[in-house]
Amino acid sequence: MAVAPPKVLTIAGSDSGGGAGLQADLRALFACGVHGMTAVTAVTVQNSLGVTGYTEIPPEVVAGQIEAVATDIGVDAAKTGMLASAAIIEAVALACDRVHIGRAIPFVVDPVAASMHGQQLLADSALDALRGLLFPRATLITPNLDEVRLLTGIDVRDHADQRKAAEALHEYGPEWVLVKGGHLWDDPGCLDVLYNGSEFIEYPGPRYDVKDTHGSGDTLASAIASRLARGEDVPTAVRFGKRFIVRSVAAAYPLGGGVGPVSPLWRLGAAGVDGGFEGGVEGGPEGEGGPEEV
Repeated sequence: MAVAPPKVLTIAGSDSGGGAGLQADLRALFACGVHGMTAVTAVTVQNSLGVTGYTEIPPEVVAGQIEAVATDIGVDAAKTGMLASAAIIEAVALACDRVHIGRAIPFVVDPVAASMHGQQLLADSALDALRGLLFPRATLITPNLDEVRLLTGIDVRDHADQRKAAEALHEYGPEWVLVKGGHLWDDPGCLDVLYNGSEFIEYPGPRYDVKDTHGSGDTLASAIASRLARGEDVPTAVRFGKRFIVRSVAAAYPLGGGVGPVSPLWRLGAAGVDGGFEGGVEGGPEGEGGPEEV
């Protein structure tokens, strides 16, 4: 009889275009060799051109989904995406407490609070709930620079600002903070900064001249969660996630008339993309340390 793989729960919104949200999470989790489960928080009306509407799932239904899978199937790690409202965030926090998601079970909080163009997606009350309810329960939070600005008021302009932002966010209680540098457009690289209250760890990477980057944050957080579910420590899991998203951006494809998704399909050896099922990296992405399995 086959042995079940590690199990990861994504608590996120549905993207009808399949580029981001829980669809991107499940795609990445599958490519990383883990079993993905979902607690749907919202249903969006969305394509490659943008979001034109969404409907929130009742908070008690979101909580019920979390508890249903955790009490039967079990959860080895969990991550969040779009949480839509303060009421849903509160329900998620309480449900995670009941099934020990948090410090006992690794919990990656991707604070989806800004659109691809930097527009605020969450009301101020929901931002307060993220800071006060989810961040203290998180093993790791993974904000981009627009989300950093909304959460801390810090407008990151350089790597020193990234460190300041990481320190400010760590004050809200997560074990680790990963401040992503992809939106630091003047930087020829994409430096991500990890911080645990005492040490900084830097993860450099190349910047590709591509417009198709939809779902990059979801994919990174899911890849990290997949390794935490296997028992890796946070710095090691983030290193894997960084290499995984670099390859996924390089394999991004156009879709519709707008922004296409990053693609973890490179790891499956799909036609037209680089890589193979075992994840061998020929030469490794620039700045990532040469040949290594991802």
